[in-house]
Amino acid sequence: MSNRFIGARQTTIAREIELTGTGVHSGAPVSVSLHPAEADTGLRFLVTKRGRVIADIPANVQQVKNLTLCTVIGDDHGNTVSTVEHLLAALRGLSIDNCYIEIDSKEVPIMDGSSAMFVEAIDEVGVTELQTPRTYIKVLKPIRVEDGDCFGEIMPHSGFHLDIEIDFDTPLIGRQRLAYEMTPGVFRNELSRARTFGFMSDVERLWKNGLALGANLNNTVAIGDDKVMNPEGLRYPEEFVRHKMLDAVGDLSLAGHPLLCKYRSVRGGHRLNASVLQALLADEYAWTIVHAPRVRDVVPVNVSFPEVFAEGTH
Repeated sequence: MSNRFIGARQTTIAREIELTGTGVHSGAPVSVSLHPAEADTGLRFLVTKRGRVIADIPANVQQVKNLTLCTVIGDDHGNTVSTVEHLLAALRGLSIDNCYIEIDSKEVPIMDGSSAMFVEAIDEVGVTELQTPRTYIKVLKPIRVEDGDCFGEIMPHSGFHLDIEIDFDTPLIGRQRLAYEMTPGVFRNELSRARTFGFMSDVERLWKNGLALGANLNNTVAIGDDKVMNPEGLRYPEEFVRHKMLDAVGDLSLAGHPLLCKYRSVRGGHRLNASVLQALLADEYAWTIVHAPRVRDVVPVNVSFPEVFAEGTH
């Protein structure tokens, strides 16, 4: 049996992936191509116009430009890509470190409102392991951000643990809480098919503000006064909190490296996820960079998971 530490090496997709769809807010058609990338590239959006790359935007919290109903990243020249969270969740959820995301529009296609189609496409081509050790951000101390009755907290942990709680004033949702130690299998089976959701009572207001122009029952769980409007119903028990956890996977991928942490969110969303990540990275004593070993030797039984990593500096 191999003694190499699982997850020690960086990864990329094995072959190019091409997808088309519609932007949920813009209503515009979108084409996206995912390309394999070399080690230490990270996840990067290449915005194209008439076949020419006009912007190269790293998926990093420093590039966040807007957090209204979705996560928008951009550069200093006004080029932006919105609704990045579901695609980034699929990539980070499947432990993909490096990928070029070529896109010909300002919004990632909504597909079916979840990460499922992205996951299926990645599973079809496969994942390639590279030779370079994986780099993690290891959380060293708790960081908490509060906003009224909402809060998010990121804490030291030897893996990637999410604990998400939502509370909506409707019996169709109510209070829901879910916690998982995140792995590709957990993401694929428990989260990837959970769809975005919205309230029918908000539709006209959103349309007036140029939002949700591409939303429909094929890509959004629509919540009416007393029922879910989608004829097929829900895909999971507590699909709503599962989607919020999916969003958190995508938003936290903007750290730029996989995180070793426990993340707890109560009544949060994109803005809170980004705020906690920004607060973490702003405190140089709250985190450090660690590198996975190329090969794991026999580790004493009293050595914990994070201690097999070589620690670095910011």
